[in-house]
Amino acid sequence: MTSKQHSLQRSIPNTEKRLGIGVDYGTSNSAAAIFDGERVTIINLEQHAKVMPSAIYINRDYQIVTGQEAIEEYVRSNTGRTVELSAEILGEGRTTTGQIGDHGLPEEASTSLIYGQSLVDGGQQGRLFRGVKRLLGNNETQRLMVFDKPFRLVALITPLLVRIRSTIAAQLPINLQPRPFIDHACIGHPVNFEGSHSDKNHAALSALSESYGYAEFKQQSFFQEPNAAALSYLHANPQLQSRTLLAVDFGGGTLDLCVIKHTNDDFEVVATHGIGLGGDHIDQLLFRELIFPLLGKGERWRRAGEDREIETAFPFEEYEDLLLNWAVSYMLNQNKYTTPLHQRILEGDDAAVKFQRLYDLIKNNYSYLVFQLLKDLKAELSYKESALLDIPELDIEITLTREHFEQIIAEPLIKLNAAVEKTLELAGISEQEIELVIRTGGSSLIPAVKDILDSRFPNKVVEHDPFTSVAAGLAIAEYLGAAELKH
Repeated sequence: MTSKQHSLQRSIPNTEKRLGIGVDYGTSNSAAAIFDGERVTIINLEQHAKVMPSAIYINRDYQIVTGQEAIEEYVRSNTGRTVELSAEILGEGRTTTGQIGDHGLPEEASTSLIYGQSLVDGGQQGRLFRGVKRLLGNNETQRLMVFDKPFRLVALITPLLVRIRSTIAAQLPINLQPRPFIDHACIGHPVNFEGSHSDKNHAALSALSESYGYAEFKQQSFFQEPNAAALSYLHANPQLQSRTLLAVDFGGGTLDLCVIKHTNDDFEVVATHGIGLGGDHIDQLLFRELIFPLLGKGERWRRAGEDREIETAFPFEEYEDLLLNWAVSYMLNQNKYTTPLHQRILEGDDAAVKFQRLYDLIKNNYSYLVFQLLKDLKAELSYKESALLDIPELDIEITLTREHFEQIIAEPLIKLNAAVEKTLELAGISEQEIELVIRTGGSSLIPAVKDILDSRFPNKVVEHDPFTSVAAGLAIAEYLGAAELKH
């Protein structure tokens, strides 16, 4: 592939009071940073946190909230709520008696409504969207329904970016005079967006650019996320001698890698590679392996047939996808899901406790709570040999060892190894030629991930700002003029 070389020295006059601004809109979370030529400042996107959930909640009046508030509003409005599905009304039809009335017109016998095949949840208070970034490369998903209105994907991203832009403006250094108007940014993106189409990256970048434009980021440039992580490390370590670097950015939605050659004040991007693998995938694996067996997966049930009692496996697979996607798990609160649970619970055997637990999870909308506790468990195993998963709301208490955890995530670890191999192959270099490995992203904190990189690159791996390195690098890239301008 074609190499790209950039200077680490600023390419615009020092007299220009222009800040470098970087926005890392991520699958799970977002971050932003500014760079003044000397110092990187990470913006506090939440009141008490630098990182903001990439979430948007839209209620029935089409009022919008974003970030952590969006998640909290979603959880509050769906806790304990019964889903009220009804057929969607498409129109009205009239039938006649076949007789002609006094005015020469057919006599009307009855009027009936015409229903469509789609169902509408009449009790739903709002829609939560998270992970929209994953859909940008999919040409089939251009619009998502919010009640009775179709929303383009860019419309679901824009409110987050509007909030980010206003938050950046509010947190600019007070000594900046005149106060700059925030209308520019370097936009981070993965090496490869998810999707099967050959033009997925172009389609996704076009949608991102449109969203940023609506949020008044009129001057845009683009920079790949692993390159940004490497650039922020180079800036933080100016004493670094000539090196061949491998950056591994293992985040919530994607795994992105790049090889960079750094010489004095220049850096050259030699190769990049990325796959759709992140912390969200690992969380779902934990849910499957640890929680599903405690909710009734693998159990059997008996029920009356026409002429005999029927015994089969309980159809747990019908619940799985909705359980694993917490933003839509409230849909389980329908009779077609809860009635079989009632029947199974009435059997009163040992397994009935598991199905009662599943029923409680559904009625109280605890899927999000479970995922948050699984994330905490995963984080605790980063520095402990074992950790306790305690969910008193569901009477669940599990001790998970790091060894068992690593067995559960064996497949993602294999994919990580393969991605490193592919990146080195694209760069045309061997492991021995890599002089430094920069490890970043939340999932890079997993000990097994560290062990893989440490074993392949002994004494060469460093951890670098797991959650904000990309945003910092984007701000530096814009300041230096290293990012690709929007065409």
